[in-house]
Amino acid sequence: MASRDHRQAVLVVGHITRRFDAMSFSRFSSRFFLADFTTEALRPLLTDQAPVVALVPVGSVEPHGPHLPLRTDTIIGESAALRAAEKLEERHIRALVGPSVPYGVTKFAEGFAGAISVTESALVAFLQAIVQGYLESGFVHVCLVNNHLEPAHDAAVRQSIANIPQGRASVASPLTRRHARTLSPEFKSGACHAGRYETSLVLAAMPEIVQTERSRNLPTLTTSLSTGIREGKTNFLAMGMTDAYTGAPAEASADEGRELTDKLAEMIVVEVEEGLAACS
Repeated sequence: MASRDHRQAVLVVGHITRRFDAMSFSRFSSRFFLADFTTEALRPLLTDQAPVVALVPVGSVEPHGPHLPLRTDTIIGESAALRAAEKLEERHIRALVGPSVPYGVTKFAEGFAGAISVTESALVAFLQAIVQGYLESGFVHVCLVNNHLEPAHDAAVRQSIANIPQGRASVASPLTRRHARTLSPEFKSGACHAGRYETSLVLAAMPEIVQTERSRNLPTLTTSLSTGIREGKTNFLAMGMTDAYTGAPAEASADEGRELTDKLAEMIVVEVEEGLAACS
């Protein structure tokens, strides 16, 4: 039998998850959320001649400093996907945002509470099955929206669509060079884990879950993840990131977050439109 403390922990986690979901992205219409459809409402969309695209955010459970939640990467992906669905609708492409995959390869955060990692092989197999499931159910294209930028994780996300027919699946990731160059100076510096870049994005999406008093008092750090990786360092602690962040979270703003979300959404739009063109 589970202990009383264990039962309380389960209840608290469930409560937090429901609360976050209720607060998330309230400005977006439910017409973009696949999981909110009934089967009867979805069926005519998938049998219509107009193509329907699935956007599937892929995140992580990973420490993001003392001020951002463990689900930061998932929040960013969801926000970008929802904005992309709006943009695609303006281009007469129907896109639905599927339930997120909230776990990923999270080895760089080892040693911190809340770093929950899966193996690369498990992630590849799971994502591949998800993509195939969407395609078999009638979706024309599936875009995996990845904002957890650990190299092994990003490689696994890309590997998951390697055997999918051309044009039927894509990966929208800021690690793609043509997309990276459109983002902020902090992002391009590599000193961007839970810094100004990610804190701004979460402030734009869900400001109520950012520990703003903490973020405003955090010093700017200049540890570049990309430099550390090139030097062969394999985790945050080896890079000197003792608080699981780098960058300038004190400089973050919701306005910058909205601008960045729009750029991440445009990245998704590009991948989807190119995919549809390739399979038409």
